[in-house]
Amino acid sequence: MSPPADGGDAELSRVARGGALNVAGAVAGAALNTGLIVLLARAFPQDTAGLLFSATSVFLIAAAVADLGASTGLVYFVARLRALGGAGRIPHLLRQVFGPVVAVSVAAAAALVACADDIARFIGADEAGSYVRMLAVFLPFAVVTDAALAATRGLRDMGATVLVGRVGRPLAQLALVGGVALTGGAGLLMVAWAGPYLPAAIVAWFWLRRIVRDAAQSADAPPDDAAAGPVTPAAFWAFSLPRSVATIAQLGIQRSGIVLVAALQGGAAAAVFTAATRLPVVGQFGAQALQFAAQPRLAELLAVDDRRGAGALYRASTAWLICLTWPLFLTAIVHAPLVMGLFGAGYEQGAGVLVVVAVAQLGAAAMGMGDAVLAMAGRTGWNLVNNVLALLVNVALCLALIPSWGALGAALAWAAAIAVRNALPVAQLSRSLGLHPFGRGWCIAIGVCLVWFGAVPMACTASLGDGPVSLSVALAVGGAGHLATLWRLRGLLRLDGLVRPPAQLRSDMSSTKR
Repeated sequence: MSPPADGGDAELSRVARGGALNVAGAVAGAALNTGLIVLLARAFPQDTAGLLFSATSVFLIAAAVADLGASTGLVYFVARLRALGGAGRIPHLLRQVFGPVVAVSVAAAAALVACADDIARFIGADEAGSYVRMLAVFLPFAVVTDAALAATRGLRDMGATVLVGRVGRPLAQLALVGGVALTGGAGLLMVAWAGPYLPAAIVAWFWLRRIVRDAAQSADAPPDDAAAGPVTPAAFWAFSLPRSVATIAQLGIQRSGIVLVAALQGGAAAAVFTAATRLPVVGQFGAQALQFAAQPRLAELLAVDDRRGAGALYRASTAWLICLTWPLFLTAIVHAPLVMGLFGAGYEQGAGVLVVVAVAQLGAAAMGMGDAVLAMAGRTGWNLVNNVLALLVNVALCLALIPSWGALGAALAWAAAIAVRNALPVAQLSRSLGLHPFGRGWCIAIGVCLVWFGAVPMACTASLGDGPVSLSVALAVGGAGHLATLWRLRGLLRLDGLVRPPAQLRSDMSSTKR
């Protein structure tokens, strides 16, 4: 099957608009999640905050294990079925996937309850056991939420991910945790943090049922006549299980440092490390937003072997990612002590950690979403090897560096792992498929960011000092210049699809739904 004649610019525009919707949700989600970290850091002592961050890290790693890679598998196979005319087969695919996922998530929750005291002893705080047990109750709902939202993205519906995953759940978490913080106690904090996964799972499931029904009814051909054959359980899990291990490794890179710092240096050091690493990770919300928008289209293009279209999308999305995230990372580097002061007294010592992590994120963004391209090309085995190698690098360096260097050692280990995880896919995609993220847009995006969020903030710091006034001026001047430059260069950066007339936008949205 050949791609549509207008596949190039029109499809890039659609992905750009889907990315813009996701980015808007990511901005809101990042603000809410950062607000939650700041709230916990300011409302509780560092030891208590570090304990809470460690317990929630254990929860998120367990959720990644219980997901079984189904979230990535659902995006991949649902998008392929849609591209190849097999939308009528999607309900059957969902039934064969959600049964094992729910069963494993319930088993994982039971395992968390059984191992709660052992986890608490490893972290170094006996009271963590009760926190882990409370979190375990909500683990199946977190797993179902992620899987259901992934399936909606496979059908090119980004609204559920934005409204439920990016805004609704984090907003509820912030409100409930704020209410508990006002009482001055920490007993119900874990319920307040994890409780919103329950309504999120219900809303995501019914949202998915509605759009699957609509997609099946509007399919161009009945399932028996569809070009796509049925997705067997063996085929689905052969794709998804390697991705599951890769996702666990990826989350382990992000979260294992927190747990290891808590175990080796105590809760206070873990709180500093968490605060310093969460701000650059806010940039990952933007990266994930673009990835969510691009994944279904990449799966469709590679399903029909349109490498030219996939390469164009890969290069364009990398330039978009740089324009979106580098301003945050560069600002964090120039104003690191001031940024860390947002979390309260004693957190300024994490400025060096923030700089290391932000530099690592600059490099990661410059290499694009190679991890996602590999997955959508079906190379989940390579994806698995890359992420496991990166995790091993992270853990080995953490164990070597944390005892002497504390949180800074964990940050250096994290940066090395990020470099490994992002460089390997670039080399593999270039050799196997001829795909790479580099081009004229890449050079333009980096140059624009370095001028407005590198040179301008440094000039402000030199003339106004490293204080709130300097930061405010740098953000105002740099932000205005950045947006004006992107507007002027929107054609070269393939951003012009974002500003199409409303009538054409509605037409494109209608064709996307069809």
